[in-house]
Amino acid sequence: MTLVIPRSARNDTTRTSNSVATVPALRSLVSPSRAVTITGACLALGATLACGGTSGGIAATPSVTSTGALPPAVTDSRLPRTRAERTNYTETSHYADVVAFIDSLRRLGAPIAVGSIGTTTENRTLPYVIASRPLVSTPAAARATGRPIVYVQGNIHAGEVEGKEALQAIIRDLVYQTRRNVLDSIVLIAVPIYNADGNERFADQARNRGAQNGPPLVGQRPNAQGLDLNRDYIKAEAPETRASLAMFNEWNPDVFVDLHTTNGSYHGYALTYAPSLNPAAGIGPSFVGGAYARDSILPELRSRVRTRRGYETFDYGNFVSQDSAEKGWFTYDHRPRFGTNYYALRGRIAVLSEAYSHDPFARRVASTYAFVSELLSLVAERGPRVRSLAASADSAATAWGAQGTGAGPQIPIRADLTTTPFTGEVIVEALEATSDTMRTEPGVRRGIRRTGNYRRVRMPIYDRFAPTLTTTPAWGFALSASDSSAIRLLRLHGVSLQRVTVACDIAGEMFTSDSVIVSPTPFQGRREVRIEGGWRRADARLDAGAFVVPLGQPLGVVATYVLDPRSDDGLVTWNVGDRVANGRLQLPPMRLGSRPPTACGLGPA
Repeated sequence: MTLVIPRSARNDTTRTSNSVATVPALRSLVSPSRAVTITGACLALGATLACGGTSGGIAATPSVTSTGALPPAVTDSRLPRTRAERTNYTETSHYADVVAFIDSLRRLGAPIAVGSIGTTTENRTLPYVIASRPLVSTPAAARATGRPIVYVQGNIHAGEVEGKEALQAIIRDLVYQTRRNVLDSIVLIAVPIYNADGNERFADQARNRGAQNGPPLVGQRPNAQGLDLNRDYIKAEAPETRASLAMFNEWNPDVFVDLHTTNGSYHGYALTYAPSLNPAAGIGPSFVGGAYARDSILPELRSRVRTRRGYETFDYGNFVSQDSAEKGWFTYDHRPRFGTNYYALRGRIAVLSEAYSHDPFARRVASTYAFVSELLSLVAERGPRVRSLAASADSAATAWGAQGTGAGPQIPIRADLTTTPFTGEVIVEALEATSDTMRTEPGVRRGIRRTGNYRRVRMPIYDRFAPTLTTTPAWGFALSASDSSAIRLLRLHGVSLQRVTVACDIAGEMFTSDSVIVSPTPFQGRREVRIEGGWRRADARLDAGAFVVPLGQPLGVVATYVLDPRSDDGLVTWNVGDRVANGRLQLPPMRLGSRPPTACGLGPA
């Protein structure tokens, strides 16, 4: 993930938050083989942490016995093992291994439905597995259960391999449990190997995942086109992204979970997490998927993973540098190019999981397994609430657009990292310089070594973003019939469109740009664009064949973020269809304050 540094780190405030660490570090702070000292908090004694006293005013908690060094053992010899399990976590699965694993489950009669979300550039099909009791195999049947649909995805960055392994194991272990489990309360859709082409670019871990503790050979971060799939959710350039969006549109999951591995900082957490960071994921009292994940789901999940599984987790972040950790703990980017940020704009819950890259491979699989298992359990328990949040979000977004300009809350379309972080404790590991250039362990840069000495440091915690530009909800947008790139992208996102059948005159607002800034440096093969300007009242003629995008629909927030030229991650940002040329905006959309007159003869597109 990308470290985000605020424009200003001033005005730090201390406030109570469920996200702040309130217990001393548990055994999961480090790999089980590492000697450990936690200053002022706990001392590891064998497999147990003995804690006493207080640290920085934080009350100590009872010791916790460690049981989570490895994933659960497979005791039934008939069941398939993942490649990681078969090799004692010295190797990770190839694409063929994942396909064979799923096929083995099917041959054994596992109650699962298997399909493909799509095909990669190199013609690999991307498998998905559906598990539920009773088994469903269609979106209609899933919705008829009244249960939450949970979509879990691994391997979007193919060098980050534990999600792929943990997800295979979770599917197997759930479907072969005879006692009641989460499959009696949810519908699980699992996509264990999303970046299949990148997965097959196996190379030395030091090359493909330099800051990761094994396994020795892993795939690469981008797909076969060289695209980072976790920067593609808005522009949808990759076949994998388009396949993912098609699954979202068809199945409309209530919860989306994306499994990753951290980069960089040396901290004391087995796994870090984040909700959607985009402020548009929590607008108004009824469109609150992002806020519900941040303030309700994740604090409870953190507690359960600690007490039931023995792993300490925390809000995702990084230090500015290990030597100046006290300057703050900074989360990543808010823009919806990232999958979990995007998905909550659809009015749903999204959770990012980031296993700690400096833990050994087996332990990263184990912590990811534990985190996902507890998340599925929590969603199962709160099924009615999760479903009602989704329904309320759909109704709210539909109502805002249907009522026309000014009817709903302001929709954030730009944001910046908060300038008012809260102050809390973060666990920091001390590093030592070495006298030679030998690598002390995989993933640790030459010239330093880990000490296993940890301390709690009070610091500003930047875990959220604040809107810097909002827009008033409109009835909709009008697009020229020739704007094929915009139409194609909206359809990929599942946005509903209408078509003008009779040329007509309408009143609306046209966008006027005051300045256009094009990045001099390509990113993901494109030069990003930022436009300053505003909407000004204007009359226009809509030709027959023009498209209208009514915002009175569940995906109205997505459509707004994509179409508004000022958005920090929309059509203009990515210059989709070369809509910025010679310093000018081409084919600007028209914003509509109310439904076009009946004379336009709006019909289905």
